[in-house]
Amino acid sequence: MASTKTYHVKIILFIFMLGAFISILNQTLLFTAFPNIMATFSINNNTVHWLTTAYMLVNGIWIPVTAYLIGRFSTRQLTLFALGTFTLGTLLSAISPTFGLLLVSRLIQAIGAGIIIPLMQVVMFTIVDKEKHGTIMGIISLTTGFAPLIGPTIAGVIISRLSWRYLFWLVLPISIGLVIATMFGMQNVGTTNPARKLDYSSVIYSTLGFGWLLYGTGSLNLQAKLGSLFIVLGILFIIAFIHRQINLNTPMLDFRVFQNRQFSLSLILVVLSFITLIGPQAVIPELVQSAMHYTALTSALVLLPGALASGLTSLVAGYLYDHIGAKILGIIGSLTVAISMIPFLFLNKHSSLVMMAICLVFKMIGNALVMTPLTTEALNILPDELLKHGTAMVNTFRQVGGSIGTGILVTIQAFFSSHSPFIGIQAFFVGIIIIALIRFIIALTLKPSK
Repeated sequence: MASTKTYHVKIILFIFMLGAFISILNQTLLFTAFPNIMATFSINNNTVHWLTTAYMLVNGIWIPVTAYLIGRFSTRQLTLFALGTFTLGTLLSAISPTFGLLLVSRLIQAIGAGIIIPLMQVVMFTIVDKEKHGTIMGIISLTTGFAPLIGPTIAGVIISRLSWRYLFWLVLPISIGLVIATMFGMQNVGTTNPARKLDYSSVIYSTLGFGWLLYGTGSLNLQAKLGSLFIVLGILFIIAFIHRQINLNTPMLDFRVFQNRQFSLSLILVVLSFITLIGPQAVIPELVQSAMHYTALTSALVLLPGALASGLTSLVAGYLYDHIGAKILGIIGSLTVAISMIPFLFLNKHSSLVMMAICLVFKMIGNALVMTPLTTEALNILPDELLKHGTAMVNTFRQVGGSIGTGILVTIQAFFSSHSPFIGIQAFFVGIIIIALIRFIIALTLKPSK
């Protein structure tokens, strides 16, 4: 590893990995608890989903700023701010007396969470030798990939015995411990420019653009015309944001990264992979509980084997990337996802939960074979001066694309569910299979990285 005489790589990696784990865990931790939260605050299904949609939305509109923040503030300062903000949001979520305050608390959590992942990737790619980037990304992906998958399982175990509020009380001491560890163990990596100014017009354009686009997508199944209007407005502001970045001498987010074809294709594959990762996790617990009439714990156990398989595969995929590159893994992984989801087209109330769990195992294996190598590939091919911009770009589009894609699939599901919840879920997985096949075709066009 590079610069091991200067940096305590294991300590830095531990702080970032655990911080990333609890921040990403919170994206899916509440899925299994939705029925309980709906009962607590007397809200409907569409309203409760904003606890995760809004969390991902704030991540999506905050991450573009991280390229500036990484260049402006020291690693230690930025890590403390991220973990401190996340801790505050976690505490407020645990004690929220109303749904409105719970939603606001989730947004505060998301501000901190939005910094952790891109900061971790930039730091680790800086202090670790390039030929080991695949392996280190595999270790990181064990955390970032495993966390959203294990969330529903942890939640199922907890809410089967305790209140959903304990989902936050569980995370809080870990978060506080990480703040203390950062104070004493985090080192500053790279150089910063304290004189660098933030372009506020860029922040406004990106916030309104990505925010309205995400909000419009999430509103389609409730108010189609209003949702479509926000989508159009969001696209217009994103176009304005891109135009401004191209014309700035020091852009907040440098779009020159897209001049690299391999980066662009890898990014598309990462976004599509995130949709197929997060989408089923959002709908399966609700299906198993509401339509098939099983307990929250049972729905969580359906997801658990896939979560374990994904974590282990991420480690292997990172190692394989260092030896055979991303293209072969992208092709195999995409095809595996498409095939494994076919049985979900025939789901009904008598379907075997064991069959569902097995199919999800193969889906998660296929997904890990794409996400870890292609994220590494996207960042590996960029020069050092564009790394923080590429990292912010990957995480921004992954979050925004994941939210939009999942929102569209959930809208399709809701439309067809008016006839039957199983027709709705079948339509949802038709979309997942189509995305996997598109991913397969794109993977075929990649250049071999080795």
